[in-house]
Amino acid sequence: MALPREEQPPFTAKNNSLLLKVKAFPKAGENRIAGVRNGELMVRIQAPALKGKANKELVKILSKSLGVTKAEIEIQFGEGSRHKLIRLPLSARSALEDIC
Repeated sequence: MALPREEQPPFTAKNNSLLLKVKAFPKAGENRIAGVRNGELMVRIQAPALKGKANKELVKILSKSLGVTKAEIEIQFGEGSRHKLIRLPLSARSALEDIC
């Protein structure tokens, strides 16, 4: 029986900020961070992926969970996709390490 491989953290530090890989699950039953899988932070979002509602809710969830303002969170890539790359301030690192 093979041992589970060590999961890679879903974030890297680059240019005085953190880049976080996220996989979003819109229209979920609840808003919550659901762990790490395949190098991405899994985030369940109640809002539908319609007119940016899920992205707004995702920013709100991350802001609350990581202790940073919504203005400090920027979706770099993937606004129309479940797979996203999000820029965060370095101050979010310890909260991310606790979550992951």
